[in-house]
Amino acid sequence: MQTVAAAVTMVRDDAFFLNAWLRHYGGLFGRENCYVVNHGRGDIVNDLAKGCNIIGIPGDPHKNFDMKRWRLLNNLVAGLKSYYSHVIVGDVDELVVIDPAKGQNLLEYLAVTPEKQVITPLGLEVIHRIDQEPDPVTDRIIGPRRHVRVAPHYSKPCIVSTGTKIARGGHYTQYAKLHAPDELYLLHLKFCDFSAYAEVMDRRNATTAEVGGDVKDTAIGRHWFAEARGEDRAVFEAFAGLDMVEGFDMTPYRRKMRRSFRPRGDTGFYCFDRPDYKQQFILPERFVGVV
Repeated sequence: MQTVAAAVTMVRDDAFFLNAWLRHYGGLFGRENCYVVNHGRGDIVNDLAKGCNIIGIPGDPHKNFDMKRWRLLNNLVAGLKSYYSHVIVGDVDELVVIDPAKGQNLLEYLAVTPEKQVITPLGLEVIHRIDQEPDPVTDRIIGPRRHVRVAPHYSKPCIVSTGTKIARGGHYTQYAKLHAPDELYLLHLKFCDFSAYAEVMDRRNATTAEVGGDVKDTAIGRHWFAEARGEDRAVFEAFAGLDMVEGFDMTPYRRKMRRSFRPRGDTGFYCFDRPDYKQQFILPERFVGVV
């Protein structure tokens, strides 16, 4: 049994994204090294995640949801890093991938990566260009979907091998150095498929309606609330308006991260600038099938 890497997530009934998460990390690390917090103890999660370490928690509506979630994830990571060299933690629609040009899979890469650090892959949001990509997503996402935009908001410090605290949402840690290797990416899949997006948003809107309160009361992301959702098709049609950039050079974006890395006020956390880039790229052919 390998002890190089474990993956941790928390999920509630998101079968589409959980399937992708399980294919990716279960295939790379082995399901016995995947830890799935089943919020609400739903049968869907229990069935799909068989062979993983499933941790069932109550799903009753409650406020301060995200604060409690990250308190739990922080403590899971802290415990697991005593048994694994590296622990990857994040939302179920976020997958860390390695550039195939590196010639290693993610497990092989982490096996020779020094410990006692926090690693921040560059965030890429996979977008479904509904005007150009009619094929449905089946057993793979990258292939039917090739368009991405750089998303600093999802450049998350998510590969942990040292003692640190992760902020709510996973966007910051209390680790004072930025390690952002050129070959690592975090693919955010929220917008990778129009149909899946609508289904997930319906469920999330229902959850926040059941909890009651507003964004401040619940500490849940604004995007979970129906009033902030907008019209689904318009959201996806707007992707066509992003400037298309030739090639796939991510050097300027990582440089911006490194140059702007700094303490986040007096919170003890560290951050970097997170501009809203208006460009899109096509993933090179070598990425087809990575997730």
